[in-house]
Amino acid sequence: MATVLYITAHPRKDERSNAMTVGEAFLQAYRSANPEDKIIHLDLFKMDIPQHDGDVLDARDKLRAGIPFDELTPAEQAKMGGIFQIIDQFVAADKYIFVSPIWNFSYPLQLKNYLDAIVLPGRTIKYNADGSRMSFLSDKKAIHIQASGSILSPGSGGKYEAWEMGHRHVKGIMEFLGITSFQGIFVEGTQEFPAQAEEIKEKALHQAREIAKLF
Repeated sequence: MATVLYITAHPRKDERSNAMTVGEAFLQAYRSANPEDKIIHLDLFKMDIPQHDGDVLDARDKLRAGIPFDELTPAEQAKMGGIFQIIDQFVAADKYIFVSPIWNFSYPLQLKNYLDAIVLPGRTIKYNADGSRMSFLSDKKAIHIQASGSILSPGSGGKYEAWEMGHRHVKGIMEFLGITSFQGIFVEGTQEFPAQAEEIKEKALHQAREIAKLF
């Protein structure tokens, strides 16, 4: 039995969100193919994820210097404790499904906060004395479902493709953590080509359901 984190970064939960619609289709198909797996939904818009403010940065410096956790300030302990919980949950999972829209060529702030939280030397990566990096997560797999009004996906040839900073950053973070089994599903071009919007959406839904069976 695998543990799957279904990580959504969208304030809308209904059919007005193409990302969430395709994400739910993927999830339903995955459940049908893997009924024994445990799926945990992380709604990033409802989570209180500590931001990397001064307290968190100071706490990271202190812990790196060998100062015990219980000697951090109350604010530092509270925030780093929250980050540790998020990291522990991420590390314990086997698969990750990220769902997000493109807003101004990137993703919502809530997803950035989450990605910042899970990247922590000593917990999800390790730097060796020679500067090389070691990952603890190479046996994991992830997929990113992204919706955008314009065509932006890698290799699509869309006129704004070079400006896309959402999927490529999620992919970069996953690879940095050692997760090289990574895929993308794109619902894109629905505003750029409104006459084809339903066709674009149906194509993405079909792709999601097929990929989910083997994920």
